[in-house]
Amino acid sequence: MAEVSGYAVFLFPQALEALGDAIHPYLAGGPAGPFVPCREVDTGGPFIELTLEGKAPDGRTVEVELMIPGTMVRMIVSARSDSEFGFYDRNRPEAAAVAAQPSREAAAAAAPNPKPEG
Repeated sequence: MAEVSGYAVFLFPQALEALGDAIHPYLAGGPAGPFVPCREVDTGGPFIELTLEGKAPDGRTVEVELMIPGTMVRMIVSARSDSEFGFYDRNRPEAAAVAAQPSREAAAAAAPNPKPEG
């Protein structure tokens, strides 16, 4: 099975209305309502940058960047087929093992408190 990777970006109804016909070519429909399917999302600024794959008039696949004000975005959903999540190098098996271990502070907090003597 091929790995599925991407995002569904849902906009507020008022945003869809304000953007009007300009946003419609980029929307897909779903049970939760219209959304923008995209390959990458960058939320590091006042505009949410969406990277989409589009088709040129001659049929070529092209990369399209769509920038939407962050206040228009209601929710971003990650659609991934791999089960990995977190900030570690997936190419190093030992890094995954370390990431799965709780920290000393978390382990101490989870340990039962000893009863006071006396």
